[in-house]
Amino acid sequence: MSEAFTTSTARNIFYGGTLFFLLVFLALTYQTEQSIPARDKREMLADAKVVAGKKIWETNNCIGCHTLLGEGAYFAPELGNVVKRLGSEEAVKAFIKSRPPEGVPGRRSMPQFNFTDQQLDEIAAFLKYVSEINTAKWPPNIQG
Repeated sequence: MSEAFTTSTARNIFYGGTLFFLLVFLALTYQTEQSIPARDKREMLADAKVVAGKKIWETNNCIGCHTLLGEGAYFAPELGNVVKRLGSEEAVKAFIKSRPPEGVPGRRSMPQFNFTDQQLDEIAAFLKYVSEINTAKWPPNIQG
């Protein structure tokens, strides 16, 4: 190793590197804080149906099987884009409503929750809200 690399040089590299990466971290944090409100569609959370749908999502532990924007269990499909994948909120409601009470013999299947029409509207509204969040192209394909 070169004799020019002294303890003082190492300390200056450490302090310089620390300062550089601290500034990068602060700049990225600022940029994220500025862009999130435009991307997450938080104004849709004022809709009571979306909030009620989120509550249904949570109380029925849907994330115990599904992922939502990459978070959750990987037992069942990603639901972050399910409204786009199935084509409409009506298709989502029809799919949930059509689940057989006994499941599908020989394979895993989503249980029948016997949601009311209002609850189906609410969960579909929540999933539509989630599908409209700008996730920077997540999930990477329409199949989730």
